[in-house]
Amino acid sequence: MIKNIFAREILNSNGLPTIEATVITNSGISGIASVPSGTSKGKYEAREIFDGENRFRGFGVKKAVENINNIIAPELIGKEILNQKDILIIY
Repeated sequence: MIKNIFAREILNSNGLPTIEATVITNSGISGIASVPSGTSKGKYEAREIFDGENRFRGFGVKKAVENINNIIAPELIGKEILNQKDILIIY
């Protein structure tokens, strides 16, 4: 079962901000993933949300991090991690 999810802003290999998210289960197992940012975008890929502020020439991702921490995480905490259909969220 999902115990906690949190995201943070990190820098990718090009020095640009991207998101890293951590999922922790009740059993203590955790997984960490970062989001690659490239020029080719698939039809079903998530859209990038940039802050548009002065930091990182407008490419900061603080708003996307807030969305994960404050909107997405509360929806997923308590769900069974192995039941992928149960945790599918489409925004």
